[in-house]
Amino acid sequence: MSSEHPLNGYRLYGYRWVVLAVFMLVNVTIQILWISYAPITGPAAEFYGVSDLQIGLLAMTFMIAFIPLSIPASWVIDTYGFRVGVGIGVALMGVFGLLRGFAGDSYGLVLGATIGVAVAQPFLLNAWTTVPAKWFPVGGRATAVGLVTLANLVGTALGMVLTPVLIESMSIPTVQLIYGAVAAASSVAFLALARERPPTPPGESGSEVRALALEGLRHALTVKPFLLMLGVALIGLGIFNGINTWIENIIRPRGFTPTDAGALGAVMILGGLVGAVVIPALSDRQHKRQRYLMIAVVGAIPGLLGLTFATSPALLYGSAFVLGFFLVSALPVGMQYAAEVTYPTPEATSNGLIQLFGQGAVVFVYVMEAMRSADGSFTPSLLLAAGLLVVSAGLVTRMPDPDEVRERVPAG
Repeated sequence: MSSEHPLNGYRLYGYRWVVLAVFMLVNVTIQILWISYAPITGPAAEFYGVSDLQIGLLAMTFMIAFIPLSIPASWVIDTYGFRVGVGIGVALMGVFGLLRGFAGDSYGLVLGATIGVAVAQPFLLNAWTTVPAKWFPVGGRATAVGLVTLANLVGTALGMVLTPVLIESMSIPTVQLIYGAVAAASSVAFLALARERPPTPPGESGSEVRALALEGLRHALTVKPFLLMLGVALIGLGIFNGINTWIENIIRPRGFTPTDAGALGAVMILGGLVGAVVIPALSDRQHKRQRYLMIAVVGAIPGLLGLTFATSPALLYGSAFVLGFFLVSALPVGMQYAAEVTYPTPEATSNGLIQLFGQGAVVFVYVMEAMRSADGSFTPSLLLAAGLLVVSAGLVTRMPDPDEVRERVPAG
């Protein structure tokens, strides 16, 4: 199935939605595996006989592994195609996801299997802009990246909500085995249905040749707006990952339960789902990136402050929704911004660097734990996060839209 553009004569293939769908599916499942211990930190620590920090390490492992593996994963995707690169990732995810379920009550085995899943993650995250670039016209790519972001958020929400509910009726290893089986099934679906590219390019820009990976990497690091975008990613993803990692600990001192933590995480993700659809679509329609990055960063600040101080459920959940709506929507717009300002750098390379800096913010996740007050409150670190969002807004003011960047910094 295909449709021909009435003016330019290029073809759009309906199969692009199948490719995007299976790519979204594997992103859903790897996020479930990443976040599933966060809303049950206390019960999991008791079950395995370890500390809260050691349970937090199960999520932090994904960020730690990403740092050395991001650029090699991008190189594989750029050199051999996303079907091979993502295929490596989903194979690792399926195998180690199942192994984590079979690990029983051994924290050491769970950690080892988690490391295996964490190795898979860069192969999935670094292809976020590559898949849309191969199958979608330029005017729809931020929207497609937004849908992939949405898939990641759905996975995070499912892990947040389902895990506390499921452990009420079954053991933690059984829950992890179910998640591992889902991960294996989604991996098979991707390997069976994904295709590298359509028979003909989806638009004029789709036929342009991108630079080789290492050449593109060198070029990207000379583009000042892209370097500023790396700073925005470092702050935004650091805050998002930090809050999700410690969400139960953040609200525990205020009398909330692990089930409340799962619901709160889901509300924040729900806000992100809406934001990841609305904001990138508006950005695509107007072909304005900087404007919507600013809206996203500034809009997240009130939500973060509400999450920091709210004691009533209504205000807490409302703040989480606002925070998710704005903070999450910055990611797909920022990734497409990076892909456009760094042309002819390959999409997987610019995408991978954005993700690398974001996962490098694992330092902030650890700092949040280290800054806990005597009564266990995360207020000091959350206020630091709000200040960092202000800094991020300052960086965005110095990031012109891609068309202006191309005029100032010729490619090549």
